[in-house]
Amino acid sequence: QVQLVESGGGLVQAGGSLRLSCAAFGSIFSINAMGWYRQAPGKQRELVAVSTSGGSTNYADSVKGRFTISRDNAKNTVYLQMNSLKPEDTAVYYCNADIYTSYYYVYWGQGTQVTVSS
Repeated sequence: QVQLVESGGGLVQAGGSLRLSCAAFGSIFSINAMGWYRQAPGKQRELVAVSTSGGSTNYADSVKGRFTISRDNAKNTVYLQMNSLKPEDTAVYYCNADIYTSYYYVYWGQGTQVTVSS
């Protein structure tokens, strides 16, 4: 069984920074893409950033230049450094990973709340 464990959410003032972490545990053979999504109240879940196993990254236009995704493959961990936070970044942030055990499957973390006050 595979589990994604997230940490690092919290309350921050506008202009501040937070760093989210997500570690994958279990019988993992390999990990393809790892990414972060977010869901604000009353809105659909949206992609924030994704990192492929080949090292490429992709970001939502709304976070480009402010957020940075990175990963430590030795630790099966993905990070999201969030700078210059805005109130509209307030959401529950979910980690997502495409993991191969005996087959590929997309796993989700439990979510971590990020609240940015104005």
